[in-house]
Amino acid sequence: MRSLTVAATQMRCDWNIEGNIARAEALVREAAGRGAKLILLQELFETPYFCQDQLHEFLDLAKPFEGNRLIAHFARLAKELGVVLPVSFFERAGQATFNSLAMVDADGEVLGLYRKSHIPDGPGYTEKFYFSPGDTGFRVWDTAVGRIGVGICWDQWFPECARTMALLGAEVLLYPTAIGSEPHDSGLDSAGHWQRVMQGHAGANLMPLIASNRIGREEGRNGTSITFYGSSFIAGPTGEKVTEAGRDDESVLTATFDLDGIARQRQSWGVFRDRRPDLYRPLLSLDGRAPTRTSASDRSI
Repeated sequence: MRSLTVAATQMRCDWNIEGNIARAEALVREAAGRGAKLILLQELFETPYFCQDQLHEFLDLAKPFEGNRLIAHFARLAKELGVVLPVSFFERAGQATFNSLAMVDADGEVLGLYRKSHIPDGPGYTEKFYFSPGDTGFRVWDTAVGRIGVGICWDQWFPECARTMALLGAEVLLYPTAIGSEPHDSGLDSAGHWQRVMQGHAGANLMPLIASNRIGREEGRNGTSITFYGSSFIAGPTGEKVTEAGRDDESVLTATFDLDGIARQRQSWGVFRDRRPDLYRPLLSLDGRAPTRTSASDRSI
């Protein structure tokens, strides 16, 4: 039996960057003190969610992966506590910028980089101004606690992302996020929808899932604001919510899973055995039309 205790966290963020880092560290320490060996912090926790506005000055927040101060800080913390710690950050790579995540193992080694694949764009969430679509492909990492797959926020709305990580051998799925109210529609509350989609990923792939969101009201520069609704949660391998945070409280959630028992359950349920990838060609197109192979007679001369 491989027993793994995991943790989800949530907190407020402001423009006191050192304060945000200190709060995140305190949550990690609390989670480790409660036995967690895999701990998830929320998306882009170093600053407020700056994507409410399209301001060139915020592009200066992006920093390279190599020699990154934030990653180094949490790598030292991961080594001290013996925990696996994904770290979300705003990455600059040459002339491009990405919404990225560094996977830090329990010995402090940085195992690699994932760049957010799906980039949203809508009122209050204008990420396409700041981030290029990720070019790493979906990734999983062999860590001290198991094989871990991580998507970032908008990635969670796409079942293909979760299924790909599962096919790559993930044993736990993680989603750091930043989501809340909609500036254009005060009556829209996506919290339940947000949770249920990820619960579906857990159930469809028979593996635990951790989602961490931020909390608090953040004001934009152009008169907009977003109230992030928290509701971070941990789901079990049949999609059930094992534990859930409130909408506005700083929280650390923990849950313990038997990874070997879940692996047997996943194997025996048959959802991977009975897949029909030969029928999924429409997934390779944007409009649902199955791509066709060009025959020799169709080629231009």
